[in-house]
Amino acid sequence: MKQVSIRPVWTIQDLDGTALPARLIELLVQVSETGSLLRAARALEISYRRAWDLVRLGEQLFQKELLVMERGKGSKLTELGARIVWADRRIHARLRPALETLSSELAEELRGALSEAPTALRIQVSHGFAIERLIERLIESLAQDGLKLAFSYANSSTAAAALRDGDCDIAGLHIPLGPMEGAVLEHYRPWLQGQGFMLADIATRRQGLMVHPGNPREVYALADLVRPNIRFINRQPGSGTRLLLEALLKAQGISSTDIVGFEQGEYTHAAVAAYVASGMADVGFGLEPPARRFKLDFVPIATERYFLLYRHEVKDTPALQMVLAALREPAFRTELASLPGYDPSASGTVSPLQEVFPEL
Repeated sequence: MKQVSIRPVWTIQDLDGTALPARLIELLVQVSETGSLLRAARALEISYRRAWDLVRLGEQLFQKELLVMERGKGSKLTELGARIVWADRRIHARLRPALETLSSELAEELRGALSEAPTALRIQVSHGFAIERLIERLIESLAQDGLKLAFSYANSSTAAAALRDGDCDIAGLHIPLGPMEGAVLEHYRPWLQGQGFMLADIATRRQGLMVHPGNPREVYALADLVRPNIRFINRQPGSGTRLLLEALLKAQGISSTDIVGFEQGEYTHAAVAAYVASGMADVGFGLEPPARRFKLDFVPIATERYFLLYRHEVKDTPALQMVLAALREPAFRTELASLPGYDPSASGTVSPLQEVFPEL
């Protein structure tokens, strides 16, 4: 299968069509990451003079500085420059899973026209850092044997429904450990009960509150979210993370209508983290890795079991065996263990779904 790649490109322009020069935004991103215009230019493989030209052209468009030089300290973005960088980070955090899904779907459409072999495995999962790494490995491993993978990032409810309906072979779900397990399982019961699915563990992981460094608003528990001066950013309706949060709030007798921003949702954990880090919210709820990536503090609230469910029909196929082999690979476990809040010690363990969750 031919691989399709889609990347977001955006710019800012005046009404007369005059736009920011190409590569200025990525240059500002590199300055933010390296703290130096020289190092940013090297990272983009352009000359230092060209980098300065890009900055000056951008400043002419805005009639405002984007960058200031500090003797002995390198380069620092102005508030405007920093806002542009945060806009870029939010765009990529929000759109990346959707564009990767669309890329896979377009490649699948091309397969028929190119008379390529049928897809060996179809996966639907909610986006996460572990599954992102697993899919990257699977695409490479399956390609070596001439096998094709089709994947789609979707919320857990959609993935569970697709698995039951035969629209995918593998679905990714996450269920909290402890007292919230029953409430969340009840949500998935219509799609999982009596289906005879097999469960393959990926890892346990932590969900919690993403807050600004030093936690200046002193948000340490879900009860703190109802304070009127706290701005919250949620995940979208239908996501497993939002389902978990709603169950936790219900168990603690907290009304979501008392939380400022509760109905505003982002489609990925990274987008939630970027939203908070950009200063548009005081706190979000999600996974620990994106919080750390965006230099936020993290308050653990719940631990959950993250796993794959697959249909009995694919259990003996070479493609499914590659999935299990990847989950059991020591290097993959080491990679997952490096993610904050992840424990992959049971990765690759296979059990009947009804043995793990007898109530189903």
